[in-house]
Amino acid sequence: MTLRRVVITGLGALTPIGNDVNTYWQHLLSGVSGAGIITHFDPTNFKTKIACEVKNFDIFQYVDKKDARKMDLFTQYAVAASDEAIADAKLDDYTDLDKTRVGVIFSSGMGGCTTFYQEASPLNPEDPKISPYFITKVIADISSGHIAIRHGYMGLNYSISSACASSANALADAFTYIRLGKADAIVAGGSEAPINMPGITSFSVTRALSTRNDDPAAASRPFDRDRDGFVMGEGAGALILEELEHAKRRGAKIYAEIIGAGMSADAYHITLPHPEGIGARYSMQQALEEGGIATTEIDHINMHATSTPAGDLSETNALQSLFGEHLHHIILTANKSVTGHLMGASGAIEAIATTLSIRHSIVPPIINLEHLDERIDPDLWLPLNTPQEKDIRYAISNSFGFGGHNTSILFKKYEA
Repeated sequence: MTLRRVVITGLGALTPIGNDVNTYWQHLLSGVSGAGIITHFDPTNFKTKIACEVKNFDIFQYVDKKDARKMDLFTQYAVAASDEAIADAKLDDYTDLDKTRVGVIFSSGMGGCTTFYQEASPLNPEDPKISPYFITKVIADISSGHIAIRHGYMGLNYSISSACASSANALADAFTYIRLGKADAIVAGGSEAPINMPGITSFSVTRALSTRNDDPAAASRPFDRDRDGFVMGEGAGALILEELEHAKRRGAKIYAEIIGAGMSADAYHITLPHPEGIGARYSMQQALEEGGIATTEIDHINMHATSTPAGDLSETNALQSLFGEHLHHIILTANKSVTGHLMGASGAIEAIATTLSIRHSIVPPIINLEHLDERIDPDLWLPLNTPQEKDIRYAISNSFGFGGHNTSILFKKYEA
């Protein structure tokens, strides 16, 4: 069986630093932090009072009031990002599009948690009343359903939930299904809207969140000696993955190619990564083997790098173990220093950044890194505060999640 080539033909992003791909990319390059004091609720009495929220989002630019009330915020975000990606790819403009061959894999780590809190917390057992849309707003797969209904896509359709690796897993699955000939194109990505009272409190009690409330813009600081946890974010990212010949027949714009995907489990702890990064190393190694690429060919890695004391160190240990001396020739970046951690959507928006780095030969900076953790190699190529220009042929984007889930996607500069 001949495996088919898979390319990226459309991008869509709704993030704390921009509500479209171009704004997101420009602010990522300029290092504009998306963090601030929480506005979704009054955080006065909360230990963590900061987050990276989406700004000025208007769902009525996409759907009417009747449809909007049927969606949790995470689904609204998914609709916005996927609409942009589909329009960017001009997928629906193709008159010969076989919609039974177009799928949607759109993921979320937490699903409709805001709806669950709003509807379930006041439920009175003596007079139980709840919205008829409760189930279809809460379940994590529903964004995939909404996207398919909106565009009439009748191919494979589902969601993956693997915590903060969810949308990266969506990309890995989409890549695999297209390679195997089970779809011609797939809308893949993820969305998350976890900034609510139980969302912030639950991660706070695990000591995962930063409490640098007096300086939100400096709170997300991967690899820094004084990092104290991640800054929660929200939003969505969508990519159109497409079989190469199908894309060429349409005359589609091609951003980059995906040539490998690796997935693994730490099998170590429900929240902590393996300290030596064994699972992370294995997921990257699988992606390289599938793509037929040597470690010495990698030019850039977009790290998971959440700004937690254990997570950043585990990932750098994995990189040093796998890449050895060549690691000093790889530009490493950490988008979460700017965007915060979009949880289940982070893999998708970071895949977009990796794709654009390849296309434009430039890597966004890491901000807030003032004093490198002394346990991390000081000679690593970290683009501090300013972008780094480099011709990038091969790049990896890493996403890891609670439960020990690891996913690595291998990208290549498109060559006809």
